[in-house]
Amino acid sequence: MSDYTATIAWERGGSDFITHGYSRAHRWRFDGGLEVPASSSPQVVPLPMSDAAGVDPEEAFVASLSSCHMLWFLDIAARRGLTVDAYTDKASGVMAKNAEDKLAMTVVTLRPRVVFAGAAPSEADLHALHHQAHECCFIASSVRTEVRCEPVLD
Repeated sequence: MSDYTATIAWERGGSDFITHGYSRAHRWRFDGGLEVPASSSPQVVPLPMSDAAGVDPEEAFVASLSSCHMLWFLDIAARRGLTVDAYTDKASGVMAKNAEDKLAMTVVTLRPRVVFAGAAPSEADLHALHHQAHECCFIASSVRTEVRCEPVLD
């Protein structure tokens, strides 16, 4: 078992909180030291209360699925003796009502373009590689994971 951490930090900064006049901009800090500007999506909370330059949770969800799939794909290709020169995925996600009538990321579509050194695998083999990567992806297997909330009381 492994634990992964992220620290999400936001401060009001004097804005009017009760009337929702506060910025949704915040920071994500990861265990390796990287700090990323984050915000609500401007599609969910209009500008200027959102920061379009920040990564929003929906984008991060799509990116984490794409990244996990890619990392598995590269590993599987290497184990099969295939050399990948480049991998680009223009992934997208759709937020809509789910079966429980709640807004959710209902579909994430990966569109990986892979460039191989030398001969590329057949179309059928390429699909099989992507299927195996999907089956191995921790994030794809976690989409319906339990989410716990354990407030820290001072």
